Amino acid sequence: MKNSNPVVKMASDWETLQIKLNERFGGEMDYDTMLFMIGLNELGKPFKKYKKDEKLEVMHVAICTLLEPFGFYEFIGKDEEGWPHWKLKENLPHLDAKQQNKLIIDSMIDYFKKGEFI
Repeated sequence: MKNSNPVVKMASDWETLQIKLNERFGGEMDYDTMLFMIGLNELGKPFKKYKKDEKLEVMHVAICTLLEPFGFYEFIGKDEEGWPHWKLKENLPHLDAKQQNKLIIDSMIDYFKKGEFI
């Protein structure tokens, strides 16, 4: 007899994103790699060798991009080298590590949904 009320496990948006990124890039991406990738995408520059401080700047581009919709940053334009800049509109509230992680993950999910990747 067939069960008329099957329990179907739906993948979360985060799991779906992880699966799609794995399929697209051929491996799992950690949190920092995803931030770096978002930063590169926002820069619109092809991948090149970046120095450590430049990698941090690329990741900062991602953070500002991700937190702008929440009202923390406002995009003010690009400089002569094409790097985007934001101004801080509102200080981030004090968040513990778990809350920070959730905020960034939720913003990554929103970012990839807006880009119609998931």
